Amino acid sequence: MGAEEWERQFLPKTSEEGQSRAAGLRLCLAFLRPLSDAAPMAFHDFIRDSEGWQTRHNETLFANPYVSVHRVTTTSPTRPEPFSWTVVHRKAAVVVAPMTEAGQFLLIRQERVPIRATIWEFPAGQIDDHAEADAIRATGLRELREESGYELAEAGELVSLGHFFPSAGFTDEHSHLLLARPVVLSPQGHHHDENEAILECRAFSPEEFRAMIARGEIRDANTLAAFARLVALGLI
Repeated sequence: MGAEEWERQFLPKTSEEGQSRAAGLRLCLAFLRPLSDAAPMAFHDFIRDSEGWQTRHNETLFANPYVSVHRVTTTSPTRPEPFSWTVVHRKAAVVVAPMTEAGQFLLIRQERVPIRATIWEFPAGQIDDHAEADAIRATGLRELREESGYELAEAGELVSLGHFFPSAGFTDEHSHLLLARPVVLSPQGHHHDENEAILECRAFSPEEFRAMIARGEIRDANTLAAFARLVALGLI
């Protein structure tokens, strides 16, 4: 029986109480449909139980090809009694800080639907295939060219800046940070994804970069984290 047929047969049609109950059941159906219809999301095994942590139960509440929501029951080093937490799984991402031969940083300006704004950020993208050889490097170089139209120079280097967690309170999403130097224009040009709206790519001096952060013009967490690592490592 499909969800629509289920609604017709079982949801109450009259009375204020019945309408309220129907609204709640329809909300549940909205979450249940993707579990049966959606293809599974390609996932990583970056996060695992460590000393003092033990996952007792993991229930999938919602899933589609882009995100999955789980109710996890676990114990922790300071909480031996099992407790529940809602965890959002997302693919890992790679963020590239592209530096030109002149020491300028490339930023792209991209529309971001969740915040209804167009913002400056470093090129970045999710790792779609963790089985790919050197997936972090491969993803970073691919996103660099596709989003900015630049590529790593023949004698260039990719410097790992580590990784960070954008919002560890509710998601295990993590971003690997790379410095690419020097970068040059790619003869292939950019190749924006059909779901992306990248308006421009521009080079900024380190001084301009700092000023944009100070003025609040750069608000992307990946870009701010990469900048912090560059400063901490004495690379900027």
